[in-house]
Amino acid sequence: MTVEVPCKVNLYLGVHAERDARGYHRVDSLMVPVALCDTVVVEEAAELAASFSPALSIPVEKSGVWRAATMLAEALGRKPRARVSVTRRIPGSAGLGSSSADAGAALAALAGVWGVDPLDERVVSVARRVGADVAFFLDPRPSFYVGAGDVLERTLAAPELPVALVMPRAEGGSTPQAYAEFDRGGREPDDPSLLIAALASGDPRAIAAGLRNNLAPAAVTLCPEAGEVERWLRGRPGVLGAQVTGSGTCSFAICESAAAADAVAAEATSRGWQSWSTKTLGSATEVC
Repeated sequence: MTVEVPCKVNLYLGVHAERDARGYHRVDSLMVPVALCDTVVVEEAAELAASFSPALSIPVEKSGVWRAATMLAEALGRKPRARVSVTRRIPGSAGLGSSSADAGAALAALAGVWGVDPLDERVVSVARRVGADVAFFLDPRPSFYVGAGDVLERTLAAPELPVALVMPRAEGGSTPQAYAEFDRGGREPDDPSLLIAALASGDPRAIAAGLRNNLAPAAVTLCPEAGEVERWLRGRPGVLGAQVTGSGTCSFAICESAAAADAVAAEATSRGWQSWSTKTLGSATEVC
């Protein structure tokens, strides 16, 4: 079984100071899939194996894909007899959900191979244990998540929007480091209701005006160049709004047209930044 899994951006990310019994921050997250995809292939095999191209910087046994496969097999009472092959295009440590996307796609594909609905409660439970964003990638579509950012509150209608993704040259901190920085003085999040209403209206300008991420200042503290990218994007012609996604380091710009996104991405590349001109999706099945 082959799954083309898109990355995501956070149109809204609201981190709260309060924590749950696990010690995780309360997080409200509005994510939309974006047409930059990894390919995950799952085949039956005599034993569990996983491969990544390009290769990971960590042993595959420590990857989210490996953990997802072993945990799902245990939850289903079976042996993890499968081979998982991942072709990676989504950059890591970017706030685009790369490792979560691969783990979620692997879970969805394994569930299919093993005769289980990918949204079966057991699969969703494993996804939440593997990582906060993993459940989103079981069925990536515009969605609002609560809890620790891992509990689906509602799916949303959303228009297709041209976007440019831009990565700084510098590396940022890890997600735990970003949350630790937030704990040193992060502010409470804004109300997401205006953005949700803007999505319902389908107005790109209203959506761009409603972008919020109160974890972004922590991400920018750890990677000042990410803040430079975000500010630069906001000043480009044809950009309606821009924001750091997730815990960084990538920023995205909502553009008024595909041509504007193309121009922004080309100019960013000329400055030495990695960039893509792409679009948001109503669901992963639109292109993947």
